[in-house]
Amino acid sequence: MYETSTYELKEQMYSPVQVGRKVLVVNSLGSELSYLFFMFTLIMLILDRILQNSYFHFDDMKTYGKIVTDVNLSDAVSDDVIEKIKKDVHEHVLLIFKNQGIVSGERHVEISKWFGDLESTFYKHPRSPHPDVFRVSNNEEEGCTNVGRTGWHIDGSFMTEPFRFSLYHMVAVPKSGDTAFVPLTKLIESLQPDVRARWERLYMVSDRRLKLKHPLIYSHPVTKKPTLCFHLGMTDAFAWDAGTDKERITEWPETKHILTEIHQEIEKNNRELVYSHKWEQGDFIISDNLAVGHEATPETQLPVSQVGLRILHRTTVKGTEKPSKS
Repeated sequence: MYETSTYELKEQMYSPVQVGRKVLVVNSLGSELSYLFFMFTLIMLILDRILQNSYFHFDDMKTYGKIVTDVNLSDAVSDDVIEKIKKDVHEHVLLIFKNQGIVSGERHVEISKWFGDLESTFYKHPRSPHPDVFRVSNNEEEGCTNVGRTGWHIDGSFMTEPFRFSLYHMVAVPKSGDTAFVPLTKLIESLQPDVRARWERLYMVSDRRLKLKHPLIYSHPVTKKPTLCFHLGMTDAFAWDAGTDKERITEWPETKHILTEIHQEIEKNNRELVYSHKWEQGDFIISDNLAVGHEATPETQLPVSQVGLRILHRTTVKGTEKPSKS
């Protein structure tokens, strides 16, 4: 499940063996000099390909997500690689870039703008390095506390157009304090038919006063795969069969029952679907916010005296479409 693999393009245009075969010919009689020349040239070609296309190395995680080990986001990144990253985050829902050191707030924002305009709905902590960077911590003097601890969710579910992407960077790493992720399409596909049929009829209502209703299950605007719009800690009610003459708004006991059912469906598939990311210094995560739910684990709020200081920076990319069944 966690075996390492090398990412290959469909056309395998960067296979070192193929590159060597195309440009080098070794005399069948051979000589030590020609052989050494052949090996030197082949090694240089391989190194050249690695340096030019270092992004194309992935490590497998579970049945989703990829770990990227050979790219420095603080350096200039070519347009081709940026387009590849944008494509891959939709395909794999979660890209984890390792060994990034400390990415400045300004650079974090620049990377985020590859995906669209930014939108910030959160409190601007005085220690945040940029107005568009949400700074969270287990120390209120360093960042906002108790963030992400209200239940599984996507970011911006309360908005007319939920955020498209969330980008996270760990600045100060504690001894413990994971972020857990769950792929929403795979979660839906794991449901029993009767459960999915019920969820297909449900619409989440973040606040009854706003009268905004989002389908619980809808089609991802880019991939067209089924996904969820939900927040287990910020749902005021659900609407059954919204927009029809059978529409009915749930009262709290029924709302709580539905929220519990969603939580249980996520947790019962914990080993198969849930990935709990153990942060390391320099980790930078790009997620398709509409395709993967997340939750901060309880350890994220343990005191500094117990686990050390935790500081996480997050940006969110503005949504462009209202969740829709069509």
